Amino acid sequence: MTVVLQLLLLISLIIIAAKVSGSIANRFGMPAVLGEISAGLILGPTVFNILEYPLFQSQGGHFPPPAEIVNVLAELGVILLMFVAGMETDLAGMKKVGKVAFSSAMGGVLFPGVGGALVALAFGFPVWESVFIGTVLTATSVSITAQTLMELGSLRTKEGSTILGAAVIDDVLGIIVLSIVIAFAVGAGPGHGGGEAGGIGGMQVVWILVRMTLFFIVGWFLGRKTFDWLSEKIARLPVSQPLLAFVVVTAFLYAFAAEHFGKVAAITGAYLAGVLFAQTRFKQRIDEGIHPITYTVWVPIFFINIGLQANGREIWTSGLMPFALVIIVVAIAGKVLGCGSFAMMAGFSAKESLRVGTGMISRGEVGLIVTGVGLSQGIIEIELFSVMVVMVLVTTLVTPLLLRFVFPGGKPPTDKDVYLSVSHLEMEKND
Repeated sequence: MTVVLQLLLLISLIIIAAKVSGSIANRFGMPAVLGEISAGLILGPTVFNILEYPLFQSQGGHFPPPAEIVNVLAELGVILLMFVAGMETDLAGMKKVGKVAFSSAMGGVLFPGVGGALVALAFGFPVWESVFIGTVLTATSVSITAQTLMELGSLRTKEGSTILGAAVIDDVLGIIVLSIVIAFAVGAGPGHGGGEAGGIGGMQVVWILVRMTLFFIVGWFLGRKTFDWLSEKIARLPVSQPLLAFVVVTAFLYAFAAEHFGKVAAITGAYLAGVLFAQTRFKQRIDEGIHPITYTVWVPIFFINIGLQANGREIWTSGLMPFALVIIVVAIAGKVLGCGSFAMMAGFSAKESLRVGTGMISRGEVGLIVTGVGLSQGIIEIELFSVMVVMVLVTTLVTPLLLRFVFPGGKPPTDKDVYLSVSHLEMEKND
């Protein structure tokens, strides 16, 4: 069997598994991403390890094995996913939510980030690996929180609005932290993850910071000055889907420039491109085109591949279970205490602050993206990658349960309430 036939079969299996498992998860009130990761774990070395079956083994020749090709496709998937995340970032909304949301986001980065790094160091992990573990813990995915709050009729409350705003700010801060960690960890040389000899000099630090700064300045300037004008001109070309082609190419080029020239993660470049295109007059047209491309094939490959790479068995055999349990506790407590305490300092009551902190627990797809980048860059090993995947799964599972506990008075919304909530959010986006 040729590699092409193997890939046709494997990708078909991945897409079917993602859609079926996502549908099952939704039926139980869980986000689709949870089902997709679980399906990947079942198909991967944790249970069946299908990539080791003879059917998907390398047939020799000039092509890499199907598993390696799927890894590359997953990397492209996360680039598109982060572009979409950038498109959904509401800069105007971030300005409106005020000091409470910004303060909560700061606490949600500081507490779990420092806590996770200190715990990893205490368990004997190298410095950069420990710092990266803390970086993973700073992530927040608000999709499951927003869904649960809508079910409780609490999405438009003061706490609900703060959670949504803080999560967006948290993502921006987390991406900045990730980019800095990636730049310095990779710049530290072969010893950055394993604790062996290696280091980074003062001039290298300055040069990395200069390149990062230049990338953001040049990338932002080019996007703000040219994207709207170029989109209008290119959309008129007499070819099929010229605007969408321009958007995809730009996202890929920004991702390339971010890592090659700016020394930041490629996903940061894609995210920046998405934020910039969201400021153009063509946002709605781009959304309508990019979502089918991203979520039909690329995102399922990315999430299933997370499970295919993770190995839950190694958590037991490598003796990492105590560390996994502690890191899960830190992941949950760090968000509750960090976001909650900073919200209280900004003027919220204890009860309101607890609700904000609880709503920020879930790591979801954001945590998986950060974890996947660490593995691909060689900062963490596969055993630690598996621990982080389990942490993401647990925090994603417990968030809706805890939200229902801290919002005891919530009632399921009527159809009119849901319509008004969605209309309100759309009006805010269009302001």
